[in-house]
Amino acid sequence: MAGQPANALPWSKHPGSFQREMKPGRVKCESGSMTEPPLSHAEFGFPGPLRDSLVASILSGAKTTTTSLLVEYAVEGDPLPAVGRRQAVIDSAGQPVAIIETVQVDQVRLDQVPLSHVIDEGEGHVSVAQWRVDHEQYWHGEEMRSYLTDPAFTVRDETAVILERFQLIS
Repeated sequence: MAGQPANALPWSKHPGSFQREMKPGRVKCESGSMTEPPLSHAEFGFPGPLRDSLVASILSGAKTTTTSLLVEYAVEGDPLPAVGRRQAVIDSAGQPVAIIETVQVDQVRLDQVPLSHVIDEGEGHVSVAQWRVDHEQYWHGEEMRSYLTDPAFTVRDETAVILERFQLIS
């Protein structure tokens, strides 16, 4: 079964880890003489070495996709990513370092993540199996289980994930 566009979900208007959308921040983007509304924050992983590595990959252009658990959006009460959404990428120090724009969003089962998406995550994975082992370690880690308030949280083949493709704007 192919990926289900996120806009097919009854509770989503638009067609998404290590990333989760945070509440709107204070980052403003200036375009000519007009000031855009504040951007929401894109935080990849938890602060520390992993986030630092992911942010560096975004800034270098190596990382153009990310995978999030669908349940992460429910925990935060955030909408799913939408094509055209711009976000400020936040580093481990809590500072905005870049702006990205979402260009594609799909919802799939964990066992349906394609190799092209895995490679474009920019983390050096050359197989879906290798990618999944590393991501399961993250998703089954203490920080994620605490964030989800589920000390026994485990992903399975049928776990819903959001695949997001983005481009670096600045």
